[in-house]
Amino acid sequence: MQTILIANPKGGAGKSTLATNLASHFAWQGRAVVLGDIDRQQSAAYWLSLRSASFPRIHHWDASEDEGLAKPPKGSELAILDTPAGLRGKKLEAALKLSDHILVPVQPSSFDMWASRDFFARLAEEKQVRKGKVQVGVVGVRVKAHTRASQQLVDFLAEFELPVLSCLRDTQYYLQTLPRGLGLFDLPKPRVARDLEQWQPILDWLDT
Repeated sequence: MQTILIANPKGGAGKSTLATNLASHFAWQGRAVVLGDIDRQQSAAYWLSLRSASFPRIHHWDASEDEGLAKPPKGSELAILDTPAGLRGKKLEAALKLSDHILVPVQPSSFDMWASRDFFARLAEEKQVRKGKVQVGVVGVRVKAHTRASQQLVDFLAEFELPVLSCLRDTQYYLQTLPRGLGLFDLPKPRVARDLEQWQPILDWLDT
């Protein structure tokens, strides 16, 4: 079973957006997908409660425990875990032990980049990452192409020996689909073709 951890130390970084859209993609692939959410706000879990039964099913993973994390349900093929801001210590260690991949969303703002710098350093010190048991990839989110902010993000991420998988544009499709328990992959492909192209490098990385 594959487990994908979505993490970033800052709130509002796009973690839940990544988690929910990935879940919808893999559900359309016919995978037995579970979505966990250990953030107090439970944004991903609430999104899941809004999802219509007419779309491919995504199962809920009750991952929260007083100490550590509960394992994904039996029979799961792919698990996605949405996490809170400031994930650290025993919670981070427990999440890493369950995970194969970590996706770190980063927005093109100074606050997000400053917060991510310390998080990348902390990840590099984690045993699971150092030994290569967990792969780390970075995704730029809400990026407007050909702007000074987008170039600053590219320059910032170049400082780290981590793959920058893709940069996702700032589009209303994400805001329009979330209140209905949907993701981009639930929409007609011609309508979101540009965005699906931006997601493809992320999906390819997760499949390797």
